[in-house]
Amino acid sequence: MWVFRKKYAVITIILLLVEIAIALFHFHPIVRGFLGDVLVVILLYTFLRTFLLISPVKIALGALLFAFTIEFVQILNPVEFFEIHSKILQTVIGSSFDPWDLVAYSIGFVFILLLEKIRCDVNKAKSN
Repeated sequence: MWVFRKKYAVITIILLLVEIAIALFHFHPIVRGFLGDVLVVILLYTFLRTFLLISPVKIALGALLFAFTIEFVQILNPVEFFEIHSKILQTVIGSSFDPWDLVAYSIGFVFILLLEKIRCDVNKAKSN
């Protein structure tokens, strides 16, 4: 059940650095507000794939459900409720519910599925 996949670890680190850059630098609102959310599901997925020997679809669904859960929790405004002052935690938790974030997470999920399908097709072609 547990494994270490170096390839996914490297991708996770690269995506984390991209997400940090998006958070720190003033990119176009579409990059910061939408592309970052697309990438966060992919980041979660690659992180989980680094360590878990579970079906890629299940891991992708888990990443999507986690992102959706965090988004819906934002309706309750946990940053204000728990008086969170850390800018890092505020960024991770988010401060307001946005249905467009759900769209972005879903796009990230579909992108993962497409990449996994391509990866499987390439592996099949190599084995034939």
